Amino acid sequence: MKVIPRAAAVYICCALLAAGACALPALRPGAATPWGTVALLATLYALCELPARCRVLGRTLGGSVPMGTGSFFPVLLASALLLPPAAAALTAVPGSLLARVEEPPAGPRRAWRAAATALAVWAAAQAAGALGGATALGHGPAAPDFPYALLPAGAAAVTFCLVLTALDGGIRATADGLPARAAWRGLLGRALAPHAVHGLAGLMMAVLWRSSYGPAAALFVLLPMYISCWVFAQYHRERAAHQATIRALVQAVDIKDRYTRGHSERVGHASVLIARELGMAEDRLDVVRFAGILHDVGKLGVPTRVLRKDGPLTPEERRVIELHPEYGHEMVRGIGFLGEARSAILHHHERMDGSGYPYGLHGEQIPEFARVVAVADAFDAMTSTRSYSRARPVPTAVAELERCAGSHFDPRMVAALVRALDRHGWQTGVTADETTAAGPPGGRVPPPREASVRAEDPAVRADDQGVRAAENHDVRAKAPDVHTKAPDVHTKAPDLRTEDPAVRAEDHEARPEAPEPRPEESDARPRERA
Repeated sequence: MKVIPRAAAVYICCALLAAGACALPALRPGAATPWGTVALLATLYALCELPARCRVLGRTLGGSVPMGTGSFFPVLLASALLLPPAAAALTAVPGSLLARVEEPPAGPRRAWRAAATALAVWAAAQAAGALGGATALGHGPAAPDFPYALLPAGAAAVTFCLVLTALDGGIRATADGLPARAAWRGLLGRALAPHAVHGLAGLMMAVLWRSSYGPAAALFVLLPMYISCWVFAQYHRERAAHQATIRALVQAVDIKDRYTRGHSERVGHASVLIARELGMAEDRLDVVRFAGILHDVGKLGVPTRVLRKDGPLTPEERRVIELHPEYGHEMVRGIGFLGEARSAILHHHERMDGSGYPYGLHGEQIPEFARVVAVADAFDAMTSTRSYSRARPVPTAVAELERCAGSHFDPRMVAALVRALDRHGWQTGVTADETTAAGPPGGRVPPPREASVRAEDPAVRADDQGVRAAENHDVRAKAPDVHTKAPDVHTKAPDLRTEDPAVRAEDHEARPEAPEPRPEESDARPRERA
């Protein structure tokens, strides 16, 4: 998010004002603020968050230092038990401002983080104080009141979690334009257990801090917390390696099949839009994005000469291309974190009426993710400019999807995509080679024609081929020759023939018919209407 929406900017400003109002009583003259404890806890929290921003330390530890605010919330929860609410809010500010920021703009993100964390600590201190947390901790030789001390500590941890979750959901709704239900869905469930553990660690720190051993003893609590955060950072590092592997696979597909360059990423994005409108949990959104990105990875198993063939495909070549979902499934079946994405890769060419491939599944037999990817795949294919067809307008593509809903596509997925497009819009893409897509008017891109993503019936395709042959013969007769010095790719298979103009002219005249469309449905060439 490089540009902050106005609603999000207002939301951040309100949070900053609220945080300032909460911390203001500690700064008033005559306030009995224990500045020594505030300074120690604030410095400790800042030092805990600082290593994530230190490049030298990150390289020394192999990039495995704990990353981001949240690794050391026990320090903040200990301050909520030890300090008055206004003073506790101040301890969160330095560390939040120093914590690592993954995406720009860094300034507003750090300001928002400091405000949200300060508000959460203030609310946690209020909850602990209302239950007599300061008395339950004991002081010096006085033993803490166990098990009653667990009550204020638990209340502080739950309150901290609730406030932080509510604020995070609000920033997601205003910054990302999500509906309220989708913005808060899943946040509390994922955060409650970790914050409960942090609350227990914070209670241990607070008890040791108040004990006769002094604040130095409380530092020993941070050692196991730091180890657990290191393990968590290792998990994220492994996940990043998985994502890098996925990107490498997608790049390999894009290089091999130049007609669908960039298509995979857009299908992944459209799949996430559909999944969000369907109300899927946040952890499933990553999986459905992987499914969209990797849906065509099986093309790596299809011979390049077949993918790039510019003439009619033989029945055998059609059967080879229709095997790409199975190839893709075999390639990713060992990647455990993909989960449901594997079935989507295998079944994204199935149809609701059972006429798809590879297994002819129909209706609810088709996995949910496969139905999502099928709609996203078809939509991007129709709205992308390629070397053999111009992009259709988004309303036209949507109308075609709605027409085919129920027979080819799940109507629920189509409706979700329509709602997502109304909310977020869509940026169409050019997936052909740049020199071809941006060439002169006499290039190989034909004028826009009515097309359809249906027409898998052989008789329909045969009729369409005759109509297209006549149309394209006229277009080629009128268009100037725009052959470049690159190898000629207009033959039925790429070759390295001579660059002599006379040879190219004879070859051009010997090919009066337009190439037949590929047998793939949505991720190859859009079908023509019968």
